[in-house]
Amino acid sequence: MVFPNGKRFAFTILDDTDDSTVSNVAPVYALLRDIGMRTTKTVWPVACPEGSRLFFAGETLEDQGHLRFAHKLADAGFEIASHGATMESSDRERTLRGLEFLKTEFGAYPRLFCNHGFNRENLYWGGKRFQSQMLRRLVQFAPVYRTNTYHGDDERSPFFWGDQCLAHIRYVRNFTFRRLNMLNVNPQMPYRLRHTKYVNFWFSTSDAPDVGAFNRLLTRARIDELEEQGGVCIISTHLGKGFVQDGSLHTDTEAILRYVANKPGWFVPVSDILDHMRRVRDQGSELSGLNCLKLDLRYLADKLFSRA
Repeated sequence: MVFPNGKRFAFTILDDTDDSTVSNVAPVYALLRDIGMRTTKTVWPVACPEGSRLFFAGETLEDQGHLRFAHKLADAGFEIASHGATMESSDRERTLRGLEFLKTEFGAYPRLFCNHGFNRENLYWGGKRFQSQMLRRLVQFAPVYRTNTYHGDDERSPFFWGDQCLAHIRYVRNFTFRRLNMLNVNPQMPYRLRHTKYVNFWFSTSDAPDVGAFNRLLTRARIDELEEQGGVCIISTHLGKGFVQDGSLHTDTEAILRYVANKPGWFVPVSDILDHMRRVRDQGSELSGLNCLKLDLRYLADKLFSRA
């Protein structure tokens, strides 16, 4: 992989907004800004008046403080992406209202979207993530993989918004892995899938759901290996989950990020990396049936056997 300006590898963070407030993520972003990293922050644009049993701790952009914070990040070169309209399921009207809110506030629709939790408007979620019909049948009894729960791609559903995703959003996250270099598990990304007509391009990321997982995954040995391999690391995490305590960034996380920043890496938002991969490697073609099966199996094997 060739990177701009002679950089040896690419590294960035995809921050899901679950549990995020200004107070518990601002110190992380202050450090990222100071060490020259620009990353991607997802947001929930509209409030959730019905409440949320699981995600009540997070703020939406209808909180004026969080909206001002997001604008400051965007002005500083961070990417603002979508995690859906809000923390719980949204019908088409609320999903589109959220997209228009982001366009009005930031001057354009978000280029990147991440499905959230068990939201019913999720696109090609649950068992529909697997392209192999055999694997779909194998996992269909696990609640997290039920295909009849998610309807963002179902034109008959009140939760349908796939046409708007296709029109406005360039990249959608699919599989996540407990390893750093995505070129080792999904070298074709960003990629298209034959049976997901409402998604332009899919991509994969590393998986570190909270501060403990993040700090365990990003060892110095793995970071050194990422550099040696000339790899691409997009690490999905929740910066609102334990990274900041009593107003201070976790000392281990700070040391990790400073260690990465001192290396010859390319530290830009997710969409910029994916754009570059499409240009330099002529990526973005439809994934073959064999490569679909390989990716599905790698994901299942990673979930079953990998440890950070």
